[in-house]
Amino acid sequence: MISVLLVDDHALVRKGFRLMLDAQPDLTVVGEAGDGAEAVRLSAELRPDVVVMDLHMPGLDGVRATELIIGGQPGVRVLALSTFDLDENVVAALRAGACGFLPKDVSPEELVEGVRVVHSGEAALAPRLLTRLIGTFVRAPEPRRSASRGAGRLDALTDREREILTLIARGLSNAEIAAGLGVSPSTIKNHVTSLFAKIEVRDRAQAVIVAYEAALVSPGE
Repeated sequence: MISVLLVDDHALVRKGFRLMLDAQPDLTVVGEAGDGAEAVRLSAELRPDVVVMDLHMPGLDGVRATELIIGGQPGVRVLALSTFDLDENVVAALRAGACGFLPKDVSPEELVEGVRVVHSGEAALAPRLLTRLIGTFVRAPEPRRSASRGAGRLDALTDREREILTLIARGLSNAEIAAGLGVSPSTIKNHVTSLFAKIEVRDRAQAVIVAYEAALVSPGE
């Protein structure tokens, strides 16, 4: 059973999400929060597996709440929600530790699948949408400094791991990378696990950010 904490400042939205999730045999909503501060408190108290986090709330917003939750409970997975498909706060949430992003008008099936995906350790975001979103917003005002910082995190990677990270940032799944390189999916999975550990990221979302910061790929590529 996957336990879920819902965070949104609109009670009707929370009610709708609760109905969607509680209808599933493997999901249960263990709490609701109306703002970021309450989300942080309830997350520490209830220890949910997944927090479904609205990014736009008065007071403590979803980005800062995500940062505080992940900082205090690294095992919690946060699924960020936003009204806007290409919202700079989404990138901020991914940087803060969120494991994925979905629009708030998500269908019941997509929300349910998103919760399951982030709970499994993957990023709940279509690879090409992730690439477009990151390419749009991960642009530091001082590109050279950003590229230098990102490149420094790649020094420990092998040539093959660097190649795989580039392909991840271009939106390819493990299966697609395996097919393109002529190796087994399990081999790619092992490489991905290793490179994630070396660059100190939790998932594909954060790995793509590192790849852009290191200039392995460019927006629109």
